[in-house]
Amino acid sequence: MRSVDLDDVRAARKLLDGVIRMTPLEHSRVLAAAAGGPVHLKCENLQRTGSFKIRGAYTRISRLTPEQRAVGVVAASAGNHAQGVALAAQLLHTRATVFMPVSAALPKVDATRNYGAEVRLAGGSVDEALELATEYEAETGAVLVHPFDHPDIVAGQGTVGLEILEQCPEVRTVLVGTGGGGVVAGIGVAIKAMRPDVAVIAVQAEAAAAYPASLAAGHPIPLDRMATMADGIAVGRPGDLPFGLVRNVVDEVVTVSEAAISKALLLCLERAKQVVEPAGAAAVAAVLAEPRRWEPPMVAVLTGGNIDPVLLMRVVQHGMVAAGRYLSVRVRIADRPGELARLLALVAELGANVVDVEHSRTTSHLDLGEVEVALSVETRGAEHRVELLAALSGSGHAVSLS
Repeated sequence: MRSVDLDDVRAARKLLDGVIRMTPLEHSRVLAAAAGGPVHLKCENLQRTGSFKIRGAYTRISRLTPEQRAVGVVAASAGNHAQGVALAAQLLHTRATVFMPVSAALPKVDATRNYGAEVRLAGGSVDEALELATEYEAETGAVLVHPFDHPDIVAGQGTVGLEILEQCPEVRTVLVGTGGGGVVAGIGVAIKAMRPDVAVIAVQAEAAAAYPASLAAGHPIPLDRMATMADGIAVGRPGDLPFGLVRNVVDEVVTVSEAAISKALLLCLERAKQVVEPAGAAAVAAVLAEPRRWEPPMVAVLTGGNIDPVLLMRVVQHGMVAAGRYLSVRVRIADRPGELARLLALVAELGANVVDVEHSRTTSHLDLGEVEVALSVETRGAEHRVELLAALSGSGHAVSLS
């Protein structure tokens, strides 16, 4: 497989002219304050189909022969690549079949179908879906549009890097959420060719990080298991082509926890007014976790914004817990009239907002004359959370975290 260089990325940009949008670069004051210098968000969540994936998919499909397009294309994806392939195929008048894991978010499945692709739900992960797509390619002659392991895909994704350099010429660090490695490899190729002084940082979910061990071994090593909410970067094995490029153009690979991703997603929503999916928030999570680790000005790429509303609700709650703004406790009180009202009045006096209350007399560990109250409350932050816990315990109640 041939490699990818700056000329390939520039050629892809010409192909994409008029097809994609040059997504905005937004300054983040809250991240800048933490980092001690400018931090910008490259908003690929606002790209067509809601992620950067249309860049590579269109580049790949546009270069197929008329005979190949007549047969059609096949792909595998948890959602973002699926939508990119579906729209690109629609624009280029070819048929697309997309294999998606059975656990794929319904909004992503529906969006892929609405772009005109045939969706087949199969496999428990992107890697398993990709195996099925490869089998389909062999059986039908359809061209596999790989999510990250092809020169055209890498070159198309690399156009993000060209835009970053134009929009922020003074940039010193670029952080990119990473799964198989296609987008960080492409961005790295573009940036290192033009600005070798700029640091390119790959960010992986801690529970789905195939690159650290693979780089240490000198070749791609598949993970035994993955468990992350960031399905867009949950890839069990680096691509062969991206892996070779990452070794040369990426300065560092870091990992972020699920809690850090949740906090980053919440920050994007509240402070940047950007709807992102967990994978799309990975780069921001890295900045939040260690804001002084890299040199500003920094650019964090918001790689995608296609999030299931149900997952969004759960992640926001998880992010609030991680940020110390949500507290769940169990409090034992006397089983007397007015005790629950007094407990809730105390919470109100402390300025916390009650979200949910559950009152139980039937728990086996309660003494006679006791009831247990499960409280879920919103707080103003970590300090307020500590203050609330101290006040509840200081009032004579037995308090335990849920």
